Amino acid sequence: MKKEADRKKAIQEENRNIRRLRFCADLTYAIISQGDLTINEAYMIIESLRKIALTLFPGKESTFELIYGSRFRRLLLEKYQMH
Repeated sequence: MKKEADRKKAIQEENRNIRRLRFCADLTYAIISQGDLTINEAYMIIESLRKIALTLFPGKESTFELIYGSRFRRLLLEKYQMH
């Protein structure tokens, strides 16, 4: 029973971390897309999101890139008309 309770607790914590990261990513996206930021400021905000992600999910840099990298690259291309 202890192992099952520990497993459920770990799953709950992971789900909580996923929700936190999703909220932070959505907020980051909104701030960049709606704000009057320089491209350097946008990069700094994205880097802050990456740090949050790696705090919540240590060692998952490639997963962050896979899930969020293309989303934010597209945003930067559109917003700052980069080629």
